[in-house]
Amino acid sequence: MKKNLKYLIDSLLFVDITSIAVIGLLLAFVIPAGRQAGENKFFLGLHRHDWGDIHLYLALLFLALLGLHLWLNWTWIAQTTRSYVGEYWKNALLALCGAWLAVVFAAWLIVRF
Repeated sequence: MKKNLKYLIDSLLFVDITSIAVIGLLLAFVIPAGRQAGENKFFLGLHRHDWGDIHLYLALLFLALLGLHLWLNWTWIAQTTRSYVGEYWKNALLALCGAWLAVVFAAWLIVRF
């Protein structure tokens, strides 16, 4: 059962991230941005802002699926980290999470200011 659930979650992650990428490419290169005539900002009957909303909701779904994926694979993550760094595996994972948060915070600062 757990193997089937892992396969389903991984398949949904793949579909979700490819959808996010395709919509991102549409927003970047196909649907015009800025102040232009409103008719040019539609693709397949949806306005640019509608595509942006879909992009956001798919990103939120991705985060939820990623959390499930990490939870289902936590034993493997812990054992693999333990095999590389030994008894300090919890500290190594905490440092990795801290580094990720630092990168996200730095990116936010760069975009914000």
